[in-house]
Amino acid sequence: MMQAANSNAEGADAGATSDFVTVFVGETMFGLAIDRVHDVFIPAGITPVPLSPPEIVGLLNLRGRVVTALCLRRRLGLPARTDDGRQMAIGLEQGGETFALIVDGVGEVLKLGAATHEPVPINLDARWRDLSLGVHRLDGRLLVILDVDALLAFGAPRRAAGAA
Repeated sequence: MMQAANSNAEGADAGATSDFVTVFVGETMFGLAIDRVHDVFIPAGITPVPLSPPEIVGLLNLRGRVVTALCLRRRLGLPARTDDGRQMAIGLEQGGETFALIVDGVGEVLKLGAATHEPVPINLDARWRDLSLGVHRLDGRLLVILDVDALLAFGAPRRAAGAA
């Protein structure tokens, strides 16, 4: 299924391109700028943190560092997983802190050009719109590009729906 996205991406090599690590939450494919991704790993030993925001699933140890584990599914306002499939984590850095973004799955790296890029659709749910930089249409699939800075600003007040 990802092969079709690759063939489309290869056609975009004529101009400036950007590389994205693809991650999945359910059937939805998201992209994270590759320069923001430091690790891809299987999360283990997550310790819950009392009174933390619902997006925070806890803390984990990543090569001797204490890392905050953030659930992308919860961050996007999606229901909890119903299967027991293995989750993956993406290591992200922000402001000198390390975060583990918990996702349902990790795909491959896509090199995409401006030809497939579109602004954030106005009909995208407000929670997703505030966390997105745009979308890429890839052979019948939509890749939602996530704004890592906005994604990790879970402690900051969010804009109200409809606010400019």
